[in-house]
Amino acid sequence: MSQFNNVSVIKEANIYFDGKVTSRIVLFADGTKKTLGIMLPGEYEFGTGLKEEMEILAGKLEYQLNGEDWKEINESGVFCVPANDKFQLKVHTPVDYCCSYIAE
Repeated sequence: MSQFNNVSVIKEANIYFDGKVTSRIVLFADGTKKTLGIMLPGEYEFGTGLKEEMEILAGKLEYQLNGEDWKEINESGVFCVPANDKFQLKVHTPVDYCCSYIAE
C-alpha cells in the first residue's frame, strides 16, 4: 500500500538519537497506529512494547533481533520484532520506513 486514506497524523515528530531518527504517528479509524520515518546512517538500538512490523521502503540497513544473526535489507523489505524485545540496526544509507504496531 503506497498511500493511507482517512487517517489522522500527529504533527509533532518523534526524534531519537540527536535527530538521526525521526518519525510521525499515523492513526487509523480502527485504532491502529503506524509511524512513518527516516533513519540517517548510524547504529541504533530500539525497544518494543507491542509487536512491530518494520517495512523498509528505501535504503540499506542491517538488523539484528535478540539472539539472532545480522540480516540485511537493501532498498526494500520487512522484518518483525516481538513485543517487549529489543533490536539493533546498522543503517548504511538514509532509510525510509513504515513501522506498524500490532496488538496481540
